[in-house]
Parts: sequence; structure tokens; C-alpha cells
Amino acid sequence: MSRPLSGLNRFLGRIPVHLAVILMCLVWLLPTLGLFVTSLRQFADVNETGWWMATAPPKGTSDYQLFCSSCHGTDGKKIPETDLSDPEVISKLRRSYHLAATFANEYDGRVHVPEADRPNERQAADIVAYLKRISGLDTREFPTLGNYVDALTGFIGTPGDTYLKAVEREDFIPGERTGDVLKDALTTQRGMGRAFINSLLVAVPSTILPIVLASFAAYAFAWLDFRGRNVLFAILVGLQVVPLQMALIPIFRIYTQLNLNGTFLAVWLFHTGFGMPYAIYLLRNFIGGLPRDLFESIYLDGASHWTAFTKLAIPLATPAIASLGIFQFLWVWNDLLIALVFLGGTTPVLTYRISNLVTSLGAGWHLLTAAAFISMLLPLIVFFALQRFFVRGMLAGAVKG
Repeated sequence: MSRPLSGLNRFLGRIPVHLAVILMCLVWLLPTLGLFVTSLRQFADVNETGWWMATAPPKGTSDYQLFCSSCHGTDGKKIPETDLSDPEVISKLRRSYHLAATFANEYDGRVHVPEADRPNERQAADIVAYLKRISGLDTREFPTLGNYVDALTGFIGTPGDTYLKAVEREDFIPGERTGDVLKDALTTQRGMGRAFINSLLVAVPSTILPIVLASFAAYAFAWLDFRGRNVLFAILVGLQVVPLQMALIPIFRIYTQLNLNGTFLAVWLFHTGFGMPYAIYLLRNFIGGLPRDLFESIYLDGASHWTAFTKLAIPLATPAIASLGIFQFLWVWNDLLIALVFLGGTTPVLTYRISNLVTSLGAGWHLLTAAAFISMLLPLIVFFALQRFFVRGMLAGAVKG
């Protein structure tokens, strides 16, 4: 009896841990799920209801069933003379007061809707909204990729207007709206497609350069004896607390003298310089914590430091390098300040383009969800591709070298 009881106690003891893990997952996943669902909804739906109502029946369904379905049928086609699914019929009932005006009319000697059975003003407005849906005057769709198309092409029109509707009515603008979504996304100045490519050109070199240089430096601090090693490492650790904002103006002046402002090289060098202190600290602690016997044996076999670095240190430090790659890539990808200072609006990145989607009058705010999900897509791919190394790499900085 003791074994079953001990097993039951272990199971009951794990329940709080499991509940805590499930709660943490929900806290992380629900905002992302809400963002994704909202990005697939049209402007009017986003403006009226929350994302959790995306799959709910159309607005006014319950009021129509309560007040109208007994006479007109659930599909509105029961009375052929007043077919509520006919757009021509519903085009005359575009407002709630248009519908309310028909309640006192007589049909076959009977009042259309007795006064005691009439819906109130709000219910009448909801019924009109429902009639527009079933008649096809309101062509809302879920899910729809319209927000993504508008965000990628930088289209900001009147509420309810979209890039695809503008193309359908042949509203073309040379060099900005040609009808080719891919071409407009990559060439239009306001398009996020072009900004996505720019962010990629900034983030990839700015991630690779500090990792490569920090790997060499970390191996040197861990396994090479030279004068001032501990002092230099202490300085590197101290440099991590220096805010990058302090260096913006001096480096900007240096870049101006070297004609580097407005170039990708300027951003690469800046991110590399400010990314290396933490990168060296993390990799040095990890490489320095590797078994000394491995390095002593490979040195005794006649291997050089280059061989030990490439054949031993780097393969064993893969978890730390992958973890560092995630941190560095996310930092650079989500950066706005450095890209804004050294690239400006002439070479916009995603963060800059997202911040300019909403105009000064508030137009285009519904595109933020699609734009945010586009900007999240690549970091999510990078994280899930390297997540098996992430936990091991997170502990790298805690290893004493």
C-alpha cells in the first residue's frame, strides 16, 4: 500500500507545478493568439468587437431571429415580394430609421410590426447590419489577408478601403500602386516588404560579426596567458553597463567625417561594438568552463591554438553561441533608435515603418496587428530553430571559468 500512496503523493505534488506551467504558457500565448486573430479581421470587425468574437455569428443575428425570422424566415427569403437577401431591397434600408419607418406600414390590412413588438433603436441598427451581411452589401470576410497586403504595400486609405479594392476599381498610382502586390511591397517607399529586406540586411551581419569576433576573444581570455588579461576582462564586464545612448553623438560625428552615415556598415559597426562586451563575457565563461584535460590532451598531440579553437572549443560552445545568436538577433531586429539615427527614413527598417503606419490623424491603426505579426515572424523562426540550445546557453554565463 505504501507504493501506491507514494505514487499518488508524487502525482498530487506535481499538480501545482503543472498548473503554474500551463498558466505561464497561457500568459505568453494568449496575446500572440489575439494579435494573430486580429490581424486576420477586417477594419469594421476590429472596430466593433474583440478578437475572441471572430467566429461568433454576425452582429444582429439574435435580434433578427427574435423580431423578423417568424415572418421572413431564417434566410430572409420566405416572402418573395420582400426578399431580404436581395441587395436592391436592402439598399433602401441602409439606416435604422429607414427600417423603423416600415414598421407602421400596412401589408394586407395588417400593420407590419405592431408597436408593442418593435425593436428599439439599437436593435434596429443591429438588424440592419445583419441584413447587409445576408444580402451581400456588407462583404466582410474572416479570415482575410487584406491587412497583410495593406501593411506590406503601405496602403492607408479611408476606413474600410483596402489595397485590393483600390486595384479592383483600377485606382493605380505609377510607382506606388501597380496592381502587383509583390512589386509594390518591395519598391513602394511606405511598404513593409522593402523595410523587411532592410531589417534583414541590418540584423544578419550585426548578429554574425560580434559572435565571430567574440569567439576569438573569448578563447583568448579563457586559454591564452598574456599580460593584463584579467584587467582587460574586467574592463569588458564593466562596459556592459555603459548605455549606448552616450555614444550616439560622438560616433555620429565620427561617421560624418568618414561619410558612413546612411550606410549599413555604420549600423553593423555600432551593433558589433556594443554587442561584443556581453558576447565575450558569455562565451568566455562557457569556453573557460570546459574540461581542462581536453585542451591539455589536444595540445600534447601537437595541435595549435587554431586547431583547438576550431575543432574543440567552437563545437563544444555551440549552445552558448546559439543562445547568444538569439539575444543579439532579437536586439538588433527590434531596434529603432540606432537604425533611425544612422539610416533614417531613406533606408527604413521594420520598426521605423511600423511606427509610421499610423498617421497623425489616426488612420491606419488597424494595420498595426498585421505589421506586428510580420515583424514577429522571423524572430519566432530563429527562436524555435535554436530553442534546443537556449536553456543550456542561458546557463553559460553562470559557469565559473
